[in-house]
Amino acid sequence: MRSKLCAVSILMVLLFSSPLLAQSGWADPLAPLPIPRLAQAPKIDGDLREWKEVAFHDGVWDIYRLLHTPWYDPKVNRLTDHGMEPSAEEDLSARYYLAWDSRYLYFGAEVRDNVNDVSDPQHTPDRWYFKDAICWFVQAPAHNRSQEFGRGDNAFCFVIDARKPSYGAWWRHGSPSKTYIEEPLPRAAVDYAIRMNPWKANQGDFILEARVAMAPTLGKSEPNWRPPKPGDEYKLMIVHTDPDGGEYGGHFLLYGKGDNSATWGRIKLVGPIAPVERKPN
Repeated sequence: MRSKLCAVSILMVLLFSSPLLAQSGWADPLAPLPIPRLAQAPKIDGDLREWKEVAFHDGVWDIYRLLHTPWYDPKVNRLTDHGMEPSAEEDLSARYYLAWDSRYLYFGAEVRDNVNDVSDPQHTPDRWYFKDAICWFVQAPAHNRSQEFGRGDNAFCFVIDARKPSYGAWWRHGSPSKTYIEEPLPRAAVDYAIRMNPWKANQGDFILEARVAMAPTLGKSEPNWRPPKPGDEYKLMIVHTDPDGGEYGGHFLLYGKGDNSATWGRIKLVGPIAPVERKPN
């Protein structure tokens, strides 16, 4: 019996010290996710092949994977069912990419979605969460205060509308004196591209590629923000909205539980990384 217990203990140590779990942060929910620096700035054109192999991502996300995460809440992490729906993994699944350089944060997503829905009967420019959209919530620098879009909190939100309307790139943020400031991302601070149906399989599929300048955004939300360097720690949550004809509709939340930035996961800026090596045999 003692030998069996020892074997199990060794297996658990090996499992939870594996590189995959270390990268995802699941072995230690407090361990920051490593966000690589890009050695070369990519062209923002809806094609992630220039940089996705050297960016952070942790695989494909769907509702079944979310079900087993520490931040899962069925009231929030959900999909809609209006009848005659495909399987849940066909409804919505995605890879999310993140990287940085001296000026920009880079965001990417490769998404399988059964329906593209950007209609909102009660549209206002700040209602990105009632449309197909992906939003990266970023706090810079990281701190442990409990607050909702206060100083240093930002959300960079992209509505998946190929027409790129004036509200298509949205910025929710705080400041030293205000919370929940809602405004379009300044044109000079953002560049993004959306490529619909990139694999010629489904009209709702898309690739999103974006970059956001840090100084005019993070530096405005938090005057004490400093230009990025390896070792800096920020906080992150990803929100992916998928109404599919409903009003509020489906939501994926990754690395956090909502607007309170105390629930967001930590990320650490690191230097460039090499692509995953594939062996000839």
